Amino acid sequence: MTTRLERLATKVAACRACPRLVAWRETVAHEKRAAYREEEYWGRPVPGFGDASGRLLIVGLAPAAHGANRTGRMFTGDRSGDWLYGALHRFGFASQPNATSRDDGLRLTDAFVTAAVRCAPPDNRPRPDERAMCRPFLERELEHFFPRLRCIVALGQYAYDHVLRLLRDRGVEVPSPKPRFAHGTQVPLGSSLWLLSSYHPSQQNTFTGKLTVEAFDEIWRRARALLDGDGAAA
Repeated sequence: MTTRLERLATKVAACRACPRLVAWRETVAHEKRAAYREEEYWGRPVPGFGDASGRLLIVGLAPAAHGANRTGRMFTGDRSGDWLYGALHRFGFASQPNATSRDDGLRLTDAFVTAAVRCAPPDNRPRPDERAMCRPFLERELEHFFPRLRCIVALGQYAYDHVLRLLRDRGVEVPSPKPRFAHGTQVPLGSSLWLLSSYHPSQQNTFTGKLTVEAFDEIWRRARALLDGDGAAA
């Protein structure tokens, strides 16, 4: 029987709602990067990936042009994914530390990875109207996970603001004024849900030292503690 998330993934992959994003993702998939010239690019919107019964939801910005737009799986095939899945593996959420393709054997436990926007945008900058078109996909994922959801990790300020906006509109108790984004911000959302914010593991952040392995690991240590019942994980 096809699950709700599988049906949603099919709808995500078939979406052609944003002409600018469709043109860009398909141009990238056709022209390719030299290192991947022999590969067939995915070149479509990228569905979420992970454990359908997970209590941890990880939200990024959008697929990378030569990462998930190439491989068809979130945070797979680029250095950001190396950082993310390496950390998830260290804290027991991933079966292996590397993610290279959809058939590399990677499995997530108690965690699901998704994004605010599902197509690779030019310069990693989706427009507000494109974000709005993608919004229902994340809303439906939140609806699926919400009964058991205990922690959301937002990778970057874009994802942080977007998640808080969706939760507020859903009727979740969001602190006012909204806590400012910073690496390690921990926001209580009602009695049993937390939002953690992290700098995005982009090359710009990791190469410059803005995000270190130690600082990134601290996010996942806290996420693990929150899932294990330690509400004072901050």
